[in-house]
Amino acid sequence: MGKDKLRRFQENLTFACMVQPSFEEAFRRDYALKGKWHAEFFRNDRPIVLELGCGRGEYTVAQAQMFPEKNFIGIDIKGARMWRGAKTATEEGLANVGFLRTRIEFISSFFVPGEVSEIWITFPDPQLHKSRVKKRLTAPGFLAMYAGFLASGGSIHLKTDSQHLHEYTKAVIACNNLPLHESCADIYGTGYASPLLSIKTAYEMRFLEEGLPITYLRFGLRDCLSFEAPDFAPDDNLA
Repeated sequence: MGKDKLRRFQENLTFACMVQPSFEEAFRRDYALKGKWHAEFFRNDRPIVLELGCGRGEYTVAQAQMFPEKNFIGIDIKGARMWRGAKTATEEGLANVGFLRTRIEFISSFFVPGEVSEIWITFPDPQLHKSRVKKRLTAPGFLAMYAGFLASGGSIHLKTDSQHLHEYTKAVIACNNLPLHESCADIYGTGYASPLLSIKTAYEMRFLEEGLPITYLRFGLRDCLSFEAPDFAPDDNLA
């Protein structure tokens, strides 16, 4: 392990906003903060918004700055990347920011029904190989996990450069008759991007430099608890 990565791991231990459960604390069991994020972590009853696969935490921190009336939790397994967001939040004294280092597959261990008001999925791995469809963060199995803690009427936001993942997610939404609130296949090219959608992660800036359009979806789960996989045959040109 490089010295810089080791330094970041050590500094992560000093951040009050960073929660790093062990494998044993999260695997197939409820974590100590489950159902207690309002009372014991944020110490307020403001809405909680998650960013899944938050990377360096750019979206989590920027949203926290924009919306002080909400709480934000960035979730990722890469501690050395999350260090940047946790350090910025600490240096700026952002009390409405938290970072949770864990696998998204374990997310049901951390939140009770209704505890989360919104979910953001920003530039996830599109898992393009057909053998990895179930690992997409908008696949039916993951939606069932989110349904276990997303508040009634809550939204899921997907922002991605992958036309394939954008269209696949629309197919999942249609297959399950879920409410699709917003959809845009090129937020910057069409002028659709609001200040919120114009927050740029490091990945997004790289994709924009490559000339890739950035897509966006906002949808709900309609209080469903299980979801069907779509019969999805994508255009070969989608990436």
